[in-house]
Amino acid sequence: MMPRELELGGILPTHMGISVEQKKSDGGGHSKLLPRVLPFAVFMVFIAPVEGMLWLAKYIPSLADWSVEANLWLYPVKTAAVIACLAYFWPHYKELKGRPFGISLEDFALPIAVGVFVYLAWVRMDWPWATIGKAAEYDPLRAGAVAGPILAGIRLLGAAVVVPLMEELFWRSFLIRYMISSNFESVPLGAFTVGSFLATVILFGSEHHLWLAGMLAGLAYNLLLYRTGRLWPCILAHGITNLLLGIHVLMTGEWQWW
Repeated sequence: MMPRELELGGILPTHMGISVEQKKSDGGGHSKLLPRVLPFAVFMVFIAPVEGMLWLAKYIPSLADWSVEANLWLYPVKTAAVIACLAYFWPHYKELKGRPFGISLEDFALPIAVGVFVYLAWVRMDWPWATIGKAAEYDPLRAGAVAGPILAGIRLLGAAVVVPLMEELFWRSFLIRYMISSNFESVPLGAFTVGSFLATVILFGSEHHLWLAGMLAGLAYNLLLYRTGRLWPCILAHGITNLLLGIHVLMTGEWQWW
């Protein structure tokens, strides 16, 4: 059943409206999938072994320590692999070209406010019923006095810069538009349909152990996309959230947030 198209006047700008005809694909979008999907896929592939060992540790307790060590040392490799993908495909990211922000104060203040809001909500939403599985806590200081701070810096860089760029390209540049038309580059950034909005919020939440907090973040970043019609504000907001969360972790030692 085709989702109902809406325009939310006042809060959401008029470029969000999209015609039914644009739902039809002309087949040209599939060649553009790889630059936005592969970095995300590479990131997820590196997560799989750690998650697998965490699950098996319920039956083979000795694997618990292995999962911690694997998570510790795979993160720099994962970050480097995603950076390599993003660098290779950079010329393909038309949505990142041109002026990243407008000239008004709102263009900077709004993404920062959204990023701070999501961080403040995130660290208060770790209720057991709003959690999927058990997070693989990342404590870089386990690596020792020399390697520990280096790993902490890599983790902070990955969380605050690499992950927001990679995830926003996948979720709010590719998937949210692909759900409107397989020729997704013909769909303007910030185009709104009920189906694409709800699906990306739910799927973004399910990607995280804190699924409810993840859904709230997905909701906030989606609304920011609809408001601005640009991807850079979403990347900035996402980066602010992750940066503040990383600083929180390093200052408190609450490694479960990583």
